[in-house]
Amino acid sequence: MRTIDINSDLGEFADELHLESDRQVLNYVTSANIACGFHASDPLTMTKSVRMAKEAGVAIGAHPGFLDRENFGRLPMDMSPEEVKAIVLYQVGALQAICQAEGVKLHHVKPHGALYNMAAKDEALALAIAEAVAKADEDLILFGLSGSLMEVAAKTKGVPFASEVFADRAYEDDGTLVSRSKPGAMIEDESLAISRMVRLMNEGVVESINGREIPLAADTICVHGDSPKALAFAKALREAMESLGAI
Repeated sequence: MRTIDINSDLGEFADELHLESDRQVLNYVTSANIACGFHASDPLTMTKSVRMAKEAGVAIGAHPGFLDRENFGRLPMDMSPEEVKAIVLYQVGALQAICQAEGVKLHHVKPHGALYNMAAKDEALALAIAEAVAKADEDLILFGLSGSLMEVAAKTKGVPFASEVFADRAYEDDGTLVSRSKPGAMIEDESLAISRMVRLMNEGVVESINGREIPLAADTICVHGDSPKALAFAKALREAMESLGAI
């Protein structure tokens, strides 16, 4: 059985309740994607999140998104590849500086929300993100949707790539994520979500929202840290992967 990484998007809310939830989730994931101040977060929350991830021994990643706090970076924006490259480099650089100050190295970059989904289908945007990552640090790993144009862009720019799958999201027949605006986009049943990931690890396939079997490569599994059941889900997924010998 090959090994798998479990990642979660953290540091997106500044209040102590959410930060404590993040701290607990860090006990069960192996990578943390920390919001970089555009779609959410602020410099102090970023610093606190880096410290918590360091304390937990979890790999730290930048989670850059569109500058659209009102919509949490989840709506598409019309930006040129040059602009996308600039905003990604800006956000990654900010978290790099905090990591350096805290004595830890930035490990990876995972785009957020609409930026992530757009780049999965838009070659020019995917290349812009991959180039920004390469410029920031050629050793940074780019996390992107499994089988998407992000993987092609990473190879083109010589950037290490990790194929990401989502435990709690439904898939379209083409391997893209079902839009959050559609019914069934989020898989609320914890046991179903975990059984899907167990099958993916064993058989290399996941069932689409229409019942089609889709082959997916998986290097890292995302658990959304902003869901009400994030902690329980992260714990259950970690235990399932450990039982397979994948962690």
